[in-house]
Amino acid sequence: MPRHIRPIDIPASHPAVSPFFQPIVDLRQGTIFGHEALIRGPAGTPLHSPLALLAQAASESRLTEFELHCVEVILTHWGHLAGPGRLFVNMSADALVAAMGGVGTACWLERTLARCDVSARDVTVELTEQRAAGNPEALRQAVKALHALGARVALDDFGEGHSNLRRWKDLQPDFVKIDKLLTQGIASCPHGVAMVRTIVGLGHAMGTELVAEGVEDAKDLRVLRDLGIAHGQGYLFGRPAPALQPVLPAPVAAIIQDTRIAVMPHAAQPSQPNVLRGLSVIQAPALSPMTPIDEVSATFQKHPDLHALAVVDRGRPVALINRQSFMNDYARMYFREVHGRRPCLSYGSLSPRIVEREENVESLLGILMSEDQRYLREGFIVTEQNRYAGLGTGDQLVRAVTEARIEAARHANPLTFLPGNIPINIHIARLLEGRADFVACYADLNNFKVFNDHYGYWRGDEMILLLARLATQHANPHRDFVGHIGGDDFLVLFQSPDWRERCAAMIDDFNRQAPDLYDEAERLAGGVVGEDRQGVVRFTPCATLSIGAVRIAPDMFRHAEDVASEAAIAKHEAKHTASGLTVREARPRA
Repeated sequence: MPRHIRPIDIPASHPAVSPFFQPIVDLRQGTIFGHEALIRGPAGTPLHSPLALLAQAASESRLTEFELHCVEVILTHWGHLAGPGRLFVNMSADALVAAMGGVGTACWLERTLARCDVSARDVTVELTEQRAAGNPEALRQAVKALHALGARVALDDFGEGHSNLRRWKDLQPDFVKIDKLLTQGIASCPHGVAMVRTIVGLGHAMGTELVAEGVEDAKDLRVLRDLGIAHGQGYLFGRPAPALQPVLPAPVAAIIQDTRIAVMPHAAQPSQPNVLRGLSVIQAPALSPMTPIDEVSATFQKHPDLHALAVVDRGRPVALINRQSFMNDYARMYFREVHGRRPCLSYGSLSPRIVEREENVESLLGILMSEDQRYLREGFIVTEQNRYAGLGTGDQLVRAVTEARIEAARHANPLTFLPGNIPINIHIARLLEGRADFVACYADLNNFKVFNDHYGYWRGDEMILLLARLATQHANPHRDFVGHIGGDDFLVLFQSPDWRERCAAMIDDFNRQAPDLYDEAERLAGGVVGEDRQGVVRFTPCATLSIGAVRIAPDMFRHAEDVASEAAIAKHEAKHTASGLTVREARPRA
């Protein structure tokens, strides 16, 4: 590495490159954690952009040399600042390897730090993803030497370019900066939440602190903070500027310090779990197409529990022989003499139901709902990657699909697509663990059973959907959580300070709109005649909404089920009030 590093050619009439600084924020405290130094060229020229500067350096085949020149400019400027804090400086893999190459006993970076009076312990080198390392082993040794100096290492733009799991594992950085591709819009992206939550788990496992890049939206900030991201960077906190930013804007600091828990986005559709992966597939022997019918009989006698046998040609099923049908025919007079030596393919059903193990609930529902129910009687053939894997019975399929649908409904209600019992309990647990002040509101319909029985489930579903729409409309999507317990029971977990007004408006809107779901005669009469819950035929007024609310203070409860139980008690009390709204004082449980 030459002792003198020449800057790239910039017209003499313009000043040289200069550093800009963007704050990196502690998302746990709401304070400035450090600054990333970003290089800029002469203002008002095409070379002001860092991309243009790097392209110019690359065109002159001096990219590494130019990078080190920028690092020297940054460190020189940083050394003149009074107590600036922690510095993040960008270097490519090749530039870091060059910077850590020594002349005598000290490497270039160590000498430059000493000359600029900058402590290595205040410096974090961000490995940029603009190009892969030419020599991965040399990069590992350079990172090891950098750590030995007392400096730290950050992996930049994780999730984009060359910043990947292998580099994380090999280099063991102190920080990983999550690319804006994964962070921007996360407040409305369930899949983004799942991905970032996985990265948080990796960070804990690897002992790495995470920095969320590209934070520009307050809603995204709340979600990232509550996912456990330690640091953030983006235009919401501050744009790159020549001077350091001493403090956060007050509104942004208030968001970070707000004790309210962010509502994580929920998938709009219920999950479609794979059924057959959990289904006990019957490991049954297969027949070849030319197997004699007499051998089919012998196989059934050898395996008395088998309901059928599959005919398989070179690994692929082509027919299914049902035991009961076959044995009935085989017992007929002269059947063996006439058919016993014939190949079984001539006897089997050539249109068996074949189910791939990767199929999900929705596709398998077609079997259960089909007018042709012989598949439930005869069973079906299971394949894996289109090759024979075993057999299944109709009873197994009914049970597996039913269990899978029940499990899916616990995550997302299949009618409203709102979060079900499992997400509800998870969010309550997050509120309790975060020591948040919140109000649990249990919403339930009065006289719904009579309406549902009178008009049928289709009209009943319309009323439930009306309640779902109103609950969602009257909740703040980023502060208040709306869950569908089942039927006409909903739970809204409010952190909005005006929750009482929201509940009252929800009740008023429902009570005004619900009569429109009745036929004109019943609407004019104000209700319907039908059996109530006790089986007594009587006039029942139009359905109305009741909401039981319970205020939950920090440390009042430890378990989600305790909160749900208190809310359920409040709901029962609300049904006996004229306004339809009751606020219950929670009673801590031992």
